[in-house]
Amino acid sequence: LAVDGTVPLGAAVTAVLIMAGVNPWLAAVVAMLAGALAGLVTAALNVRFKILNLLASILTMIALFSVNLRVMGRPNVALLSVDTMLTPFYGNGLRDFMVRPMFLLVLAIVALIVVWRYLESDAGLAMRATGANARMARAQGINTDRQIYMGIALSNALVALGGALFAQTNGFADVTSGVGTIVVGLAAVIIGETLFGTRRILIALIGCVVGSIVYRIAIQLALSSDSLGLQASDLNLVTAVLVTFALVLPRLKRGVLSS
Repeated sequence: LAVDGTVPLGAAVTAVLIMAGVNPWLAAVVAMLAGALAGLVTAALNVRFKILNLLASILTMIALFSVNLRVMGRPNVALLSVDTMLTPFYGNGLRDFMVRPMFLLVLAIVALIVVWRYLESDAGLAMRATGANARMARAQGINTDRQIYMGIALSNALVALGGALFAQTNGFADVTSGVGTIVVGLAAVIIGETLFGTRRILIALIGCVVGSIVYRIAIQLALSSDSLGLQASDLNLVTAVLVTFALVLPRLKRGVLSS
């Protein structure tokens, strides 16, 4: 649950640095470091102080709300009048509705390849073994505590990068921009697993990316459909229904296949 606080942390750090004249790419890197640090705090609460993992993440998320306010100095920061990662691409005759999705798609592919190669390495195999069966991993000589630190730091760094990209593509950073991130991530993973399966790491990662896109499209279609009579204020209701459907869908799929 700490990711609900790490997203606005990445956005806040990026926004403040860009407003101070720092290069947007460097600001995103610093945001990733800040996210990794937040992940290490969660891991330390769990591993070092033996606090339940769910409670540790909640404590970090609560603390990050105040940290984000401290970083920005106010609830939100606008980036409409400064250069961002996207600024150089607008001079090539491309429209905004083309630049943003193409830019984010390229970055998503790069991040996917980097994570895939890491998880296929020896260090990545040790991390996957820790997640699958920590007791067996320790029996094989793997330092599971170190893997937990590395895994949570890496994941929160990527989440903070998402926050940095959100701030630069939408033109603002807001302290509440991370609300519901864990739900979106859960839905994306489940939809991806349902569509692609999880037998190979690369396919599973592609499934997560596609699942997040499918989820957003489903949300947009539900809210824009006149026949359903839904409004923007019904976003949380639609989100809950879609996530519930995503959780039930694998069981329905297995039931159909078994019959």
